[in-house]
Amino acid sequence: MSALDATLIRFLFASLGCLAAGVAVWGVLVLVRRYLPALAMQRSPWMLGQLAIAATFIVLMLPQAQQLQMLPVFDVDLSPTTADAVAMPAQAVGSTSTLANPRSWLAWSAWAWALAYTGGLLCMLARLIHGQRALARLLRAGARLPSDAALPRMIEVDAVISPMLVGPFRPRLLLPLALRTIDPLQRDLIVAHELMHWRRGDLWWLLACALLQALCWFNPAMRLLRARLVWAQELGCDRDVLRGRPQVQRKAYAAALVAQLRFQYQATPANALAFGGVAPDTLAARVALIRTPGLDRHAARARCAGLGALALVFGANLALQPALAWDDAPQALDCTLMLDAATGAVLVEEGRCDVRTTPASIFNIAVSLMGFDAGILQDAHTPALPFKAGYVDWLPSWRATTDPTSWIRNSTVWYAQQVTGRLGERRMQDYIGRFDYGNQDLSGGVDIAWIASSLQVSPREQAAFLRKVANRELPVSARAFDMTAQLLRLPALADGWQVYGKTGTASGSARDGAGDTGRALGWFVGWATKDGRTVIFARQTLGPRHPDRAAGPLLKEHFLRALPGRLATLSLST
Repeated sequence: MSALDATLIRFLFASLGCLAAGVAVWGVLVLVRRYLPALAMQRSPWMLGQLAIAATFIVLMLPQAQQLQMLPVFDVDLSPTTADAVAMPAQAVGSTSTLANPRSWLAWSAWAWALAYTGGLLCMLARLIHGQRALARLLRAGARLPSDAALPRMIEVDAVISPMLVGPFRPRLLLPLALRTIDPLQRDLIVAHELMHWRRGDLWWLLACALLQALCWFNPAMRLLRARLVWAQELGCDRDVLRGRPQVQRKAYAAALVAQLRFQYQATPANALAFGGVAPDTLAARVALIRTPGLDRHAARARCAGLGALALVFGANLALQPALAWDDAPQALDCTLMLDAATGAVLVEEGRCDVRTTPASIFNIAVSLMGFDAGILQDAHTPALPFKAGYVDWLPSWRATTDPTSWIRNSTVWYAQQVTGRLGERRMQDYIGRFDYGNQDLSGGVDIAWIASSLQVSPREQAAFLRKVANRELPVSARAFDMTAQLLRLPALADGWQVYGKTGTASGSARDGAGDTGRALGWFVGWATKDGRTVIFARQTLGPRHPDRAAGPLLKEHFLRALPGRLATLSLST
């Protein structure tokens, strides 16, 4: 599975989690509103409900916190015991196979949803552009009315619309020409209502709401919450405009709502443009609230209850995040990949070989090539660098003077860090780019990126890199190839195959980022040559940790035991 497929599947599951969060948020707010009707007048719970849904969507799209962290025990070849020996079958999958796995139904579903999501976003954008163009036509056709410079500009238009406040950055109040026909007191109250929206910053709330709607356009709960938010804004403006006014003005305000409804529905309106418009099914409720001004007495209690309920729902969403999200990081890996160096044909492919993990100490192959090419390393024993206090010293063998030979043998981290430090970030990034190594991500730092950090590589990518090494196709000097091969050279097999290889060991990691002491990642990679033929191999496992042995050296031992039989089978098949 490609990285893009994995990302799209994660996006699909995040969308499903977003829908589930929407059901939970809407349900709990409706329940609170049932017992505390004053919640209907509060903007914050309905806005924060949308934020909670959008935040859940974003959190579920984040990659899982399952990474591979380096063990404080590195690759040191220990003498094997009888109990350690685990036989491995020597079998080939055929002389040729393909590196490309067929895309699963889940991946196809994810691609289909990604296209549908993109189409939905484009439709929303088209609607927004259409609305803005209609609004621009109204503004061009309108006449500016005299108004206080400190207030939004008032523009009168000859159109059947509801009075509306538009533009959070340059607020303007559009007033229909027909507004002149109603009672002056009612007209003043309508204008006061729209200006109250401006004073309360409701346009900014609607702008934030529009952004959240665009992100989660597919979630019906977002539209329901937006409608409740608009309703709360209208009720809040009604309350603030009428606060302290006599009953006669309250009656005039109710009459103004009826008049506004008449303006709005005399012709087919562009309802999407109306701000503060009323509708027949909400008019009666608003008039009733105007007549009972004491409804907001429990506003603080309703707001606190709503926010508390949202906090509980969002906390539950986060707690369920691992269950709702899709995690493409497997709990176990077991890959064996062998290529023909000359043709690139896949000779053996067993298990899942497309998962990127930390390269751990197998990255020292690339460090060796870079170091010798740059002149930092001279030969198998130069430079010999003394151990200093403060260096990484997880193993006793690291607390000694180290040269290139002992560095590769013991996987001495501090020695590799001296090489990469002298290379510097720019040169190292240039090398990694030209090597096309893994994800080429050195953001974790030139001294640690390959140790359970940003740099990751899959067995397929590692094998492709080693094929370039064996064929001397990388942009480094001939001496860099010669010296690296010398450092990687292992004893020849009994049947004459000469093996070059490097181990790597890392620890699994739990979802919460803590080290998983129960699992270990093992690498053994390299190539074998005989009679002019070269076979590239990449072996990787992720599974239960051995109580006494590091995963890399143990994997190397088992693989070398099975390698003669595998190579013999490959020779017969060709």
